[in-house]
Amino acid sequence: MAKVCWVIGVGPGIGAACMRRWVKGGFKVAVSARTEAKVAEFAKASDSVTGYASDVTDPESLAKTVQAIENDLGPIHTVIYNAGSGCFKKYKDVSMAEMEDCMRVNTFGLLSVAQLVGPKLEAAGDGVLAVTGATASWRGAPFTAAFAPAKAAQKMLAQALAKDVGPKGVHVFYAIIDGSVDPSSSNDSKIGADPIAQTYWDVAHQPKSCWTFEIEVRPSDQETWGARA
Repeated sequence: MAKVCWVIGVGPGIGAACMRRWVKGGFKVAVSARTEAKVAEFAKASDSVTGYASDVTDPESLAKTVQAIENDLGPIHTVIYNAGSGCFKKYKDVSMAEMEDCMRVNTFGLLSVAQLVGPKLEAAGDGVLAVTGATASWRGAPFTAAFAPAKAAQKMLAQALAKDVGPKGVHVFYAIIDGSVDPSSSNDSKIGADPIAQTYWDVAHQPKSCWTFEIEVRPSDQETWGARA
């Protein structure tokens, strides 16, 4: 029976590339985003892909999505948390609502997903939770007064999860995307989406005796490092 991968926050870059890589690897793939139109677009890619409209800021929506995926496809084995909300403003211009939105999408949403799926992965003694981070997960900049705190909190949550569920057979890892992403994977000054997905796949399939928590990827052009906040 094919395993199930859930790509949360599917889009034309990392999300779509991970969708393609897990389909290639023999998985049934569920993709989710906030709108039906968006997920329907990506669900057309393969008979192995099913789309679900879901809002990571709404725990009830997420719970319904998990139930639907399990009913339609089977138990979830791999989760790729690619949802993100970026507010690129200096501190004087950031509203409390914008700060809250960054936290709700990047960090609170991850916690909701972990609470819904994590116990099932623990019970199975197997599974993967991959989280897409950013340069802002490492450091703040003048224009990331809202985004950087949310990504840093997300990284710390992922680390807490990794230390908790790792001994129970569940591999949690965090990927720092240190640069701009090229969906076509044809521009060497940007990070190719397909190579990112391949990196996720490789880490997700490490043996239990040799797990990675944090990875970082960037293009070879050093002048572009840190281009993504």
